[in-house]
Amino acid sequence: MLSPQEEAWLDQEDAHTAEIIRQHGVYIQSVGGDPSTKEAPFAYTVGLFGTHHPELAIVGLSTGNAGAVLNDVAARVRAGEVLVAGMVLGFGTDWPHRVLVEDVPNPGEIAFAANRYYQRPNEASVPLLQLTYDDRDGRFPTDDGYSNPDWVQPRPGDWRG
Repeated sequence: MLSPQEEAWLDQEDAHTAEIIRQHGVYIQSVGGDPSTKEAPFAYTVGLFGTHHPELAIVGLSTGNAGAVLNDVAARVRAGEVLVAGMVLGFGTDWPHRVLVEDVPNPGEIAFAANRYYQRPNEASVPLLQLTYDDRDGRFPTDDGYSNPDWVQPRPGDWRG
């Protein structure tokens, strides 16, 4: 059970999330990592499920880079693009990487803010797609010779919130 102070804080967070979604179409929830325990930071969207599209997540980037990528891709979704697993997206000169769209099999263990916003229990979570970026040589984690450590960008299903 939550204390009255915790309830009040959550009410304020809910109102803030709703306001950001109204103003910008999507809210970005960032979660810090801890390199000493090999836990990568991650971020995900809240708001796309309301447009009948899965939410988006990205792992292992700074808050600024994660927000830029998620905002860019969320804008594409809001403009009508439908993302499905297996798609590869580029960013032109805005960001030197591409992302591979992948299904996340355990969204209820990650997308807590989205589930709270949509009032869904974790076992009936909003769907989530991971945007997996390539390394400096253009290889994805599924390719031979991928150079980033596994913990920086874990595979879908191998990480939790």
